[in-house]
Amino acid sequence: MNDRRSGADRRAIARNPVSIDIQWESSHGRQNGTISDLSELGCFVLSGGSVFEGETVRLFLPLDTGLNVEFRGTVLNHVFEIGFAVRFHGLSRAQRDVLFNLVAFPVAS
Repeated sequence: MNDRRSGADRRAIARNPVSIDIQWESSHGRQNGTISDLSELGCFVLSGGSVFEGETVRLFLPLDTGLNVEFRGTVLNHVFEIGFAVRFHGLSRAQRDVLFNLVAFPVAS
């Protein structure tokens, strides 16, 4: 099977399989979803919600403390009724640390 992505659409680093239930928000409001793979640069969100390529979304990842960490990213591509890929941007040091720990020590939600 040929991979339809090429050039700039290829991932810079491999994503790790995870299962993290989240909420995400776009211009259409807040939705539930599940992150199915994750790296320090981006993720794939399983969700039937409506997004468009190039749109900025906010992802709210739950922590063990009961708080959420907010990440902002750009939708790179989407598959109708399945989900969408996000590239994170504007990450703080604390957000990078959270991502590093989730990738290094994944936990299912």
